[in-house]
Amino acid sequence: MQEVQAEYLKGTTTIGITFADGVVLATEMRATMGNLVASRKAKKVYRIADRIGMTTAGGVGDAQQLARLMTVECNLYQVRRGKPMSVGAVSTLLSNYLNQNRYYPYYVQLLVGGVDDTGPKIYSVDALGGATKEEEIVATGSGSPMAYGVLEDRYRPDMNRDEAVDLAIRALRAAMKRDIGSGEDISVVVITKERYEEFTVDGKETKASH
Repeated sequence: MQEVQAEYLKGTTTIGITFADGVVLATEMRATMGNLVASRKAKKVYRIADRIGMTTAGGVGDAQQLARLMTVECNLYQVRRGKPMSVGAVSTLLSNYLNQNRYYPYYVQLLVGGVDDTGPKIYSVDALGGATKEEEIVATGSGSPMAYGVLEDRYRPDMNRDEAVDLAIRALRAAMKRDIGSGEDISVVVITKERYEEFTVDGKETKASH
């Protein structure tokens, strides 16, 4: 199982960063099928609630199905309870769902990030249902070793929004230079208590513009 899982989790770099007022989720936009670049505009960040996003690495079909499922669950919770689901609750529900499908697992590695009543949060969720709360920085996918080199060198707990966005983009560009499965443009999501913001930047530029 681990050998198959490792095979399916190749070809992506996704990043999560917490800052004082929120979280940054960022991914590159290349989708690969072996040595073929299948898409240069692949969507790897999904909005599943008003203030919660989810990044995906692994099988595209599995990721899309899980994004649809979690969007429905978040909406139902909002209607039934009259309040949004917390980031931790979303991660737990997703973890439980993945764990129940271990015989035919979803080949994904996910980051769930957002802002709730207790502040900004990011969780890493693996294909077998393991969920880990990430306090500051996290990267997934085949380009994550290169991304971590930049993140761990430059991250500060007191970073503001623009600094966190710039760091996420720098880390992605470092991964894209060395990882064949990561490339094209960069998709960035910034979530704060006030808004959910999504935009794209050129993956080849040396400096991000806002």
